[in-house]
Amino acid sequence: MNEMNTGIGLLTLITLLPVVGALIALFSGKQARAVALVTGLGSLALSLVIWTHLPADGHIGLVEKIAWVPSLGIEYHLGVDGLGALMLVLSAIVGLMSIDAANRVHHSPNLYFALVLLLEAGLFGAFTALNFYHWFIFWEISLIPAFFLIKLWGGPKRGPAATQFFVYTMAGSVALLLSFMAVFLATGSMDFIKLSELAHSGLLAQAVTQHLGPVMPWLAVGVLAGFAVKTPLMPFHTWLPNAYAEAPSAVTMLLTGAMSKMGVYGFLRIAVPIFGHEIAQMRTVLLVLAVATVVLGAFAAAAQKDLKRLLAYSSVNHLGYCMLGIFAIAVPASGMQIASQAAALNGVILQMFNHGITAAALFWFISMIQFRTGGPRGIDDFGGLRKPAPVLAGLMGIALFSSLGLPGLNGFVGEFLIFRGVLPLTWISATVSVLGLLVTAVVLLTVIQKVFAGPVPAHLVEFPDLHLSERLAMVPVLGLMLLLGLVPQLIVGAVNPTVLRLLSHWSF
Repeated sequence: MNEMNTGIGLLTLITLLPVVGALIALFSGKQARAVALVTGLGSLALSLVIWTHLPADGHIGLVEKIAWVPSLGIEYHLGVDGLGALMLVLSAIVGLMSIDAANRVHHSPNLYFALVLLLEAGLFGAFTALNFYHWFIFWEISLIPAFFLIKLWGGPKRGPAATQFFVYTMAGSVALLLSFMAVFLATGSMDFIKLSELAHSGLLAQAVTQHLGPVMPWLAVGVLAGFAVKTPLMPFHTWLPNAYAEAPSAVTMLLTGAMSKMGVYGFLRIAVPIFGHEIAQMRTVLLVLAVATVVLGAFAAAAQKDLKRLLAYSSVNHLGYCMLGIFAIAVPASGMQIASQAAALNGVILQMFNHGITAAALFWFISMIQFRTGGPRGIDDFGGLRKPAPVLAGLMGIALFSSLGLPGLNGFVGEFLIFRGVLPLTWISATVSVLGLLVTAVVLLTVIQKVFAGPVPAHLVEFPDLHLSERLAMVPVLGLMLLLGLVPQLIVGAVNPTVLRLLSHWSF
């Protein structure tokens, strides 16, 4: 890591900007959405500046490190590498998409957009913090506005959905907190970089055993549980379908497009670097859970009649590929296996970004459809929409094909790299997981058939197509899907040095 104390810099600025925007939006009345849009554009611009200032060698750069409470191991320590910077860009894009999609919030719009911006600040803080105390604050900050956005603006069953979401994620947070308190008692440090170095040298396990006894595997289980809930990994996923279905679609875009990536990011930044040896010991069990997430998530999606719940389970399935890639590489490797590990990890990071964009776009399209129909979103409530709304059918079709992994679109590349890397490392897991790919394709093609093909029901004959502003809003999103499908090197080339560095520092 480039250990330069740069004081307050870009990473602090990108975190503070949405906080300031939230305060302004809160007192802006009906202009709150305009304030949020300006703030979102500023955040996106800053994230792209950060992306262009990454160290070429894959190390952590733009470091800001200031003593906070040294006696408790607490520092204001920020920094990003290719992984963190890509998540900043993703969060900024999805945040801006969500704000743009929320153009029909009439109940307390100032509070709504203030909460959205506060959630975005939580995402930025979690993707830049390198000290557990500091990171945990933002991990929790993101939870609070998400709860209220579901609770106050959600669907008919928003109360139970919001409560379930809060209880599950809070339970995961408690498990994380307890595990890291134990690590702090043994080492006196909360710094992710220092702890990963101790883990790499074997001194972390020695310190924990010396001070607390043979509890290191249980601490790893606590950390895994915390991130498994947020991702989610089966069987910790049951909160997700209800939360995604009852949240306003613009909020669901944030939940699936950015918040779920906090869990995968936690595995890559915290769990594997610090508890890699313990994860390797549990690899078989974790691979079973990852494969179950891929396959059962796809079958659960196939059983849904509600479009939002269908896409919710599809998100579980797609994030299962990330978990498959992470757990597959948790094994000592040499020779060609190292290349397989690098391919899988590049695929995981690319899948995180691509799924965030595609899933958010799909929920945005669902929002557009619901507005035109007055609420219905059952897969059997439609039919033949390509005739009255050919532009909607065409553009949403691109997003659906991206989600099912059509070559030439962004959804294909990440999944291909994951399977390319996983197959030599654990061919059984890869083979079984292919079933998830097949079922997902059937599910999404069924959506296209039932929603857009066939005769047009009488009540949909006058179904309005996308108006100009909606078309213009979707052009850059779909353009990004096409661009990354054809030129994935735009991301892979930038994150590959980070991937190689991470692999060289992980101990299994």
